[in-house]
Amino acid sequence: MARILLIGGHGKVALLAAPMLARDGHTVDAVIRNPDHAEEVAETGAIPIVADVERLDTDQLADLAADHDIVVWSAGAGGGNPERTYAVDRDAAIRSMDAAVQAGVPRYVMVSYFGAGPDHGVPESEGFYAYAEAKAAADEHLRGSSLDWVVLGPSGLTDGPETGTIGVGGEKSTVARANVAGVIAAVVGDPSVSRRTIEFNDGDTPIAEALRS
Repeated sequence: MARILLIGGHGKVALLAAPMLARDGHTVDAVIRNPDHAEEVAETGAIPIVADVERLDTDQLADLAADHDIVVWSAGAGGGNPERTYAVDRDAAIRSMDAAVQAGVPRYVMVSYFGAGPDHGVPESEGFYAYAEAKAAADEHLRGSSLDWVVLGPSGLTDGPETGTIGVGGEKSTVARANVAGVIAAVVGDPSVSRRTIEFNDGDTPIAEALRS
């Protein structure tokens, strides 16, 4: 079983993923910025760790990542403020990747979004532009690293029920956050899913089978 550093542990997807990972026998250290969220995070079976990744340098992040088997990045600035979006979704994410390498953590799972990349096509005039640019830079840095990486690209997020089934590729649609959490858990549990970008929607294929396709 793996020891996981889950960055962004109070996010909606992370709160759903943590109990799945714990049920699978993994140890989940969930990084949160606000200590007021510690109790809620602990109820998921994760161990809350209060740390502000936006303010930690690479060495400090390496100390945080030490002795873990996998880093899962599920954090985000939440949009609205371009400066903070770049600081968290690009700069802190990239530092966490470099820190994982420095700390000898072999595997890294990035929660990105469907359509992320340098050719994202979001106009600079739109509020989503900073996030699209930040994610493109972070994802590319990860792909160029020595880490055993997986980039997850869920489509439009909904609060729909967990079905345990997805559709990989195709046109962008929607996916339940609970199914995104299921994909995270499945990737963590299957080392053969490696160095791949997986864009997905809700669908009809069981997650484990879809990830092998």
